[in-house]
Amino acid sequence: MPPSKPEVLQGTLDLMVLRTLEMLGPLHGFGIARRVEQLAGNGLELNHGTVYPALVRLEQQGWVRSAWGTSENNRRARFYSLTAAGRRHLAREAAGWERTTAMMARFLEAK
Repeated sequence: MPPSKPEVLQGTLDLMVLRTLEMLGPLHGFGIARRVEQLAGNGLELNHGTVYPALVRLEQQGWVRSAWGTSENNRRARFYSLTAAGRRHLAREAAGWERTTAMMARFLEAK
């Protein structure tokens, strides 16, 4: 049996969603999920129960906004975009993760 794909680490999904929107601009939930999976080297598998609650939470925080539009397959979809507050939050969170990963790298490289 092939190994299962790991779950998203707590606190990382919001950062991945915000960064995806920063890079690509407005996207619908399915497009966000696929792009996150792609950037993760297909090492993650996101489902509706993971992505959509995160998008609702991000919108409630004021970090993303949503508007109805038409998807590439001509279906009605809610498109999400990054707000100015979301850009500031993303910058703070990214800096925090960079510090954390640098610290962990030092531990893993220690002999």
